Amino acid sequence: MGYGGNTSCVSLDIPGADPIVFDLGTGLRYFGRAVRGGRPFRGTSLVSHLHWDHIQGLPFFTPLLSDGAHITMYAPRQADGTSVADIFADMIRPPLFPVDLMTLPGTVEFREVCNDEFEIDGGPAGPISVMSRTIPHIGRTLGYRVEWNGGSVAYLSDHQMPSDGSFAAEDGALELCRDVDLLIHDAQYTNDEFAVKRDWGHCTVDYAVWIAAEAEARQLALFHHDPTHDDDVLDGLVRGAAEVGAEQGVRVFGAREGSCVIV
Repeated sequence: MGYGGNTSCVSLDIPGADPIVFDLGTGLRYFGRAVRGGRPFRGTSLVSHLHWDHIQGLPFFTPLLSDGAHITMYAPRQADGTSVADIFADMIRPPLFPVDLMTLPGTVEFREVCNDEFEIDGGPAGPISVMSRTIPHIGRTLGYRVEWNGGSVAYLSDHQMPSDGSFAAEDGALELCRDVDLLIHDAQYTNDEFAVKRDWGHCTVDYAVWIAAEAEARQLALFHHDPTHDDDVLDGLVRGAAEVGAEQGVRVFGAREGSCVIV
């Protein structure tokens, strides 16, 4: 009730630019309600990977029901060569969904990326720099770093830590996190939970704090909460992580639905 129960979706608001959204989980429905009326929606989505909980909000995004709406979706290039557009077309159609994605009035433009750097046209805000790097998870998964006007945000929603429980990270993950103003990072498990789910594609709260400190990130949002953790459990995990983070110069807090962080 306190932290929220929707799946991954984080909006990034840059003054003068069209919206940028990390992932398209069920939280996208609520973002759609907040979109101002007037001209048709235009925005960019940076999708970390194609697991259902990170994309299932797309057909429920009401701005796509208007003519002229347009989403530019960056998503990981698949290792087997299957196009991301074909994957979405296969998922959002009968019998899995009552209508075909291509029949919606709005348009989704797919762009496939991997270990890349690119720019998003921010209109009056100017160019917005984006870095994408593959990170360990189950299937091809990307972390993102967005920079604009001296501010930076990194998003590593699903990140597999070493299965032996040690603290180490691939160069690409550290590159995304280095000196970032805000790191939004997977923090799904306690140490005991990780011991029995060590190859499920996620990491512990302790690991999230470690990588933030190792990369000298300024703030860490603990993200991708385990659905079995209620508010009391999360309060305790966040409190302990914040104490450890403070000792290492990192402000640590728990991501909550509806919260806003200014960087």
